[in-house]
Amino acid sequence: MPQPRHTKPKHKSRFAAFIKLILAMTVAMLIAGGVLLGYLYQKSLPVADTDRNSRLLDSQGSIIATFSASGRNYEPVELKQISPMLIQATLAVEDRKFYDHIGFDLKGMGRAILVNLKEMERAQGASTLTQQLARNLYLSHAKTWTRKIKEAMYTAQLEMKYSKNEILQMYLNEIYYGHGANGIEAASQMYFGKPAADLDLAESAMLAGIPKGPTYYSPYNHMDSAKKRQKIVLGTMVDTGDITQQEADEAAAEVLHFKPQGQQQARVTAPFFRDYVKNLVTTQLGISEEQLDHGGLNIYTTLDPHAQIAAEEAVAQGMDPQSDLETALVSIDPRTGYVKAMVGGKNYKTSQFNHALAKTRQPGSSFKPIMYLAALSSKTMTGLSTFNSEPTLFHYDNNRKTYQPSNFGEKYLGEINMQEAIAASDNIYAVNTLLKVGADNVIAMAQKLGIISPLQSVPSLALGTSPISPFEMASSFAVMSNAGKRMPPVAVLKITDAAGEVLYQSPETVGEQVVDPAAAYVLTHLMESVFESGGTGSRVSSLIKRPVAGKTGTTDTDAWMVGYTPELATAVWVGYDKGRDISTMDGHRAAPIFAQFTEKALENVPPKIFAIPSGVVTVYVDEASGKLASADCPAKKLEVFIAGTEPTEYCSLHGGEKQQPSTKSGSPEERSWWSDFKRWLTE
Repeated sequence: MPQPRHTKPKHKSRFAAFIKLILAMTVAMLIAGGVLLGYLYQKSLPVADTDRNSRLLDSQGSIIATFSASGRNYEPVELKQISPMLIQATLAVEDRKFYDHIGFDLKGMGRAILVNLKEMERAQGASTLTQQLARNLYLSHAKTWTRKIKEAMYTAQLEMKYSKNEILQMYLNEIYYGHGANGIEAASQMYFGKPAADLDLAESAMLAGIPKGPTYYSPYNHMDSAKKRQKIVLGTMVDTGDITQQEADEAAAEVLHFKPQGQQQARVTAPFFRDYVKNLVTTQLGISEEQLDHGGLNIYTTLDPHAQIAAEEAVAQGMDPQSDLETALVSIDPRTGYVKAMVGGKNYKTSQFNHALAKTRQPGSSFKPIMYLAALSSKTMTGLSTFNSEPTLFHYDNNRKTYQPSNFGEKYLGEINMQEAIAASDNIYAVNTLLKVGADNVIAMAQKLGIISPLQSVPSLALGTSPISPFEMASSFAVMSNAGKRMPPVAVLKITDAAGEVLYQSPETVGEQVVDPAAAYVLTHLMESVFESGGTGSRVSSLIKRPVAGKTGTTDTDAWMVGYTPELATAVWVGYDKGRDISTMDGHRAAPIFAQFTEKALENVPPKIFAIPSGVVTVYVDEASGKLASADCPAKKLEVFIAGTEPTEYCSLHGGEKQQPSTKSGSPEERSWWSDFKRWLTE
């Protein structure tokens, strides 16, 4: 008989199968885990909101501002720019094992699960800093399984793609500290008015405790709760060995000095310039609002941080913060057209209206140099051309209309020349000039200089009755400074996207010669007299230690100072928003602001005289006759002219020989020592 086969017990077979299944599942899970990790490593993280914010950079490459749809207060800094005590406090209270785990605190998670099961509710969490960062950067705070799975994936990716210090830096720049402040730098400035690098232990512990409950633990909202939370943070730092108990006690007893809550917003650099650029890139440079808010753009601008600070300081010192009087300042580099500084008002927080761009203000007498430039360029007048300064009734429009201007204070000077008229801001001389040159020719000159505001062809145009913006005035005077060459105003040099691709590049330009260089120089020479004795700008001449040309302007509602050096052309306006008349004291504020700004902005630039172009003639004239001075003339003055417009007759009032010929700077044989000297200085 055949022997019966021996069979294994069924339970042993099942056990072996179970073991094999477990091993197979383990291997499969390891393989799946490896594949998942490889996939996550290769897969790019989503672009975070903070990464999508576009950045505005000044001429030195420093961040001026960030653009975001939320408009939140966000000032990113590097880890080395954060107080070590703040870092220790944050790690102690939020994630003690941050440098040891791989993004997940498994032991902490297990402990949290046990506590939650015991309490039968979610009483404890175990999120690491990396998990919190993943949630804040990429996800909502909805308590769903989908969100939790995504959070785990993003956490793993962060740990694989970034170092611990990079993750910590991102976390401290992203975490919310209440009252609109994202990031430790914004929070430090908001609560204590100091950089995050300067936080002491007590301040660090206070701030480190806020993110757990930004509303409940805000010292502005609940000081008692904030102090209790601060002590908890200090206690955890003692537990981790970061500080001693004595240090904790001393920090807890320290009286903290918070900024008043009304001042909680961090200072914004060049806010009016920021708004100007935002409008510029979205209306003229082809960038959409969506790109600006979420495209991660880098917008490189021409703003000079030193000049901007000088502008803001000059405005702050020159204006009364309690008054409703407003102001604006725009400064442009004549050589490039680059906008170097812009202040659009006294206080951006109270009014965001940019007065620097307002085309509703009358420039008054500051418009006169544009008219005189037209007169000089046409060669119908020179600096020695005279008119009688006296009460005058002017007839125009084929004698169908009349116009009767007056001088300030009813002060009339009799027969005066153009230089005297510019220095004294004589209105009668100005209207005579306009009627001689022609209002249409003056308007054409203004348009050549870059003024686009509509100008009325009437005699009062000579006195600046047609509104022009401060921006236009600065740009037009820049042409005078740049020897008649117009460089179009530029504020944005380049725009790149998040990948570094160039979306916009400012076109290179050599400028356009819109005015004869000789005419521009002669006008500049005449305008330098504004800051000399008797000129309307003489009261600030002691503040300016370099060659400068300019013109004041005053109407019932506006006060101006527009002027330039070889490096900067600047317009300053002062007035009220609601058509209110300015006082005499108000009218004297523009010139000191201009002077202080110019000196401060150029404090590191050696003084430089205005270069003399070819086609300029320098001659000595007799002050009494206005003719070429002879050897016996007692009062001689060196004057400049466009070649061909200089006087040719010699003074006969004092007798003597004709010993002073004209001298043309362009002719080596006839060049005067003064021309040689000034040319040598400008080389």
